[in-house]
Amino acid sequence: MYLLLAAHADGAALQELTADGAPHPATPEPRTVSAAELAGVVRGLEKRRPRWIWHRTQDWYPALLAAGVELERCYDLTLCGAILAHSEFTAHTAYAQDAEKLVQDDELPPPPRALQPPPPPADQGALFDDPGLRKTPRHSPEDLRAEYAAQQEALGQAGGAGVERQSDNRKQRLQLLLAAESAGAMIAAEMQHTGVPWREELHERILADYLGPRPPVGHRPAKLEALTAELRQLLNSPALNPDSPQELMRALHRNGIEVKTTRQWELKESSHPAIEPLLAFKKLSRLHAANGWAWLDAWVKDGRFRPEYVVGGVVSGRWASRGGGALQIPRQIRGAVHADPGHKLIVADASQLEPRVLVALAQDSKMAEAARDKDLYAGIAAQGFGGDRAKAKVALLGAIYGATTGESGRLMPQLTRTYPRAVGFVEQAAREGEAGRTVTSRLGRSSPPPSERWLQSQQSTSAEEQRRADSIARSRGRFTRNFVVQGSAADWAACWLAELRRRLRAMRAAGGPAGELVFFLHDEVMVHCPEAAVADCTRAIEEAANAAKELLFGRIPVEFPVSVAVVDSYDNAK
Repeated sequence: MYLLLAAHADGAALQELTADGAPHPATPEPRTVSAAELAGVVRGLEKRRPRWIWHRTQDWYPALLAAGVELERCYDLTLCGAILAHSEFTAHTAYAQDAEKLVQDDELPPPPRALQPPPPPADQGALFDDPGLRKTPRHSPEDLRAEYAAQQEALGQAGGAGVERQSDNRKQRLQLLLAAESAGAMIAAEMQHTGVPWREELHERILADYLGPRPPVGHRPAKLEALTAELRQLLNSPALNPDSPQELMRALHRNGIEVKTTRQWELKESSHPAIEPLLAFKKLSRLHAANGWAWLDAWVKDGRFRPEYVVGGVVSGRWASRGGGALQIPRQIRGAVHADPGHKLIVADASQLEPRVLVALAQDSKMAEAARDKDLYAGIAAQGFGGDRAKAKVALLGAIYGATTGESGRLMPQLTRTYPRAVGFVEQAAREGEAGRTVTSRLGRSSPPPSERWLQSQQSTSAEEQRRADSIARSRGRFTRNFVVQGSAADWAACWLAELRRRLRAMRAAGGPAGELVFFLHDEVMVHCPEAAVADCTRAIEEAANAAKELLFGRIPVEFPVSVAVVDSYDNAK
């Protein structure tokens, strides 16, 4: 059963559709439901296990959850449309070509920037750029129904004609990605609704230990003030404000500390006595600014931290977050993330996920042998680096991220001789990017095409322009080299989450104790559960990881182990 849920002047409109997006013959017209009735109507219809189709999960699901209505599955038109508009598997379809025309005609509004680390140079593609969407469909039932039908038509044509087996395989993979992405949207809303268990008094205690008593608004905590006084004395700057980068740089230069930035690695090169208190100041200042008392007042309520997650917030498929820094909970305050009485936190992360994904993508049988033990790097070291795990790790990560200079560059020939298929796979992805082509994750999420500025940069004439063009091309090659691995790892993580959610729901439906997903970060999940459910939840986490591997790659001889810690507080997980 497919049920479209759309906005209406009187509340909401519900319409049953066929699998391909046509109005269902039995109920060809939408049904109008008032806002007051909606939760009850949806609760009743959920008994028929429909797939809810809507513009955005965030538009509807949080309010339904607040009303006590939990749904099993949905289809998020915005998230799925973004994938279909850019996927290599559907590039030949009218849907993708219409999307490309809309972008060329500047009909897309400027997208919000993803909340991620500072972007790389403008000439380089970035895994952290906003993916860009097909023009957002309007919200009337007819418009959304037409959008869903167009997406299903594109999905049906995935892979193109002529190579039936490949076409079917691509359609299945892309269909899985759309289902996992939509499930991820529901999980994000559910985690926001549930919240991360957070003990405010423990957070206050941590801040007091690091910073001193809570200061009046607008004042520095005592320990920061003491470090400020020490820095003023050591740098002979009585009025120094160490929070001001400009003032700090001038004071450092006046004292013969010739640094270009105030980054930790550069400051550590100086032996001046001011360096140690300066590094301590910077560390405590970050804690105070990012997760201090103001953050606690703004983001933690009733013992829960409830950030808003942005599914597919980066082009590789990784999540982002909007507000609160959910994806950057620093180690200093993880002790405040604490299970409720009678409960435990189960923190699980996929061990060495991206290198293992590369093994599966490249079908490198020798590296697969190295991956059979829990520590892939140790296995690689034993096969080709004389047992030196550190060198094996540097070499493999260098291959994935394109670090071809320094230690990585020196070790790359040995890695290539030992694992020609794995290295050849990422090298080919790099060559595709350098040539201005796109690469695609295992399930069908494709990298953005090169910008017009990038294409123009490659039309060089002089020798100087050619050198710059080559450098820009190599930057894009590093992007695509990593995209195909990181994107496929994001595919795996999306399936892991969806499979885990399904198992936890089944535990609740069976009437026994069950856990709740409360946190997710790239390759790590956190489940909050009653103590009696720890064994079952742990089993569900491990089974879901294995199921995700088989969904993506089938029954291959590569393991995707997860490390599990059962703890009272997050700081004890690692």
